[in-house]
Amino acid sequence: MDISNSLDPVTGDISDNDAVVMIDQAVSLSSSSLTLSGKTKILFITRSQNNLVITSIDIQSVEPVDQRTRDALQKSVQLAIEITTNSQEAAAKHEASRREQEAKGLLERQRIKDEGEAEEVRKQLLLLQAESAAVEITGQAKAEALSHAESARIAGEAAVEQATLKAKAVQIESESELLRLKSAREAEIKFLREKNELEISKLAEISRIETEKFKSQVESIGASTIQAIATSSADTQVKLLQGLGLQSMLVTDGHTPINLMGFGQGLLGDLTSNPIKKQRLSHGVSNKYNVEETE
Repeated sequence: MDISNSLDPVTGDISDNDAVVMIDQAVSLSSSSLTLSGKTKILFITRSQNNLVITSIDIQSVEPVDQRTRDALQKSVQLAIEITTNSQEAAAKHEASRREQEAKGLLERQRIKDEGEAEEVRKQLLLLQAESAAVEITGQAKAEALSHAESARIAGEAAVEQATLKAKAVQIESESELLRLKSAREAEIKFLREKNELEISKLAEISRIETEKFKSQVESIGASTIQAIATSSADTQVKLLQGLGLQSMLVTDGHTPINLMGFGQGLLGDLTSNPIKKQRLSHGVSNKYNVEETE
């Protein structure tokens, strides 16, 4: 195959169209080879007549050109998938049936084994009944003595076993109750601790809010207003307190002792009825003062 006319005079490469044509021709030949220099190289067996070598063929996909062939191929693939699915489903059903049969067989074997053991127990019972009848025939007295002795032994063993089981049951019940009480106590203690912590936090926050509120009220009132309230008449004090949203107040320098025995009767009435105490408490009012508020 002569490709001299297809080579590029500068690079020596073959164009894509010429390469496709040569690939088709090379593939159609059973013992030919073709070499493409450039990006794509294809390899086949070398043909001595033209010394062409195809290095490799990279087939990305193969699709039939005929639409009917393509549809038939797609149906074949779908049929193969369906056959595989049905085969797997049948195998799964067969395996499930086999396991079910094995389980039934094991159950039947266990039933037969249990029946055999029951027959063995029944046989032992019949043997014991026969021995008992023989003992009764040989002598009523001896039989009664043996029967009483055996009965006493069985009763004693049963009583011991019953007492042992009862003791174990009581122990288990006691341990369970102790564990339940311990868990309940721990849960209760945890609940009370969290409740107390929450209550303490709540009270602390309320106290802080009340303190900030009272501090803001005192700062908004001012020392001159407090002094005016302390030195004014009773009617004026009532009006001022009502205007400030207060019911009663006590003004002191923070160092003078205060008798709170009559505090519950109302600070305002007490201060009004005792002008000496009023004068003493209101004397020397400065920035160092304490104001108590009752809403």
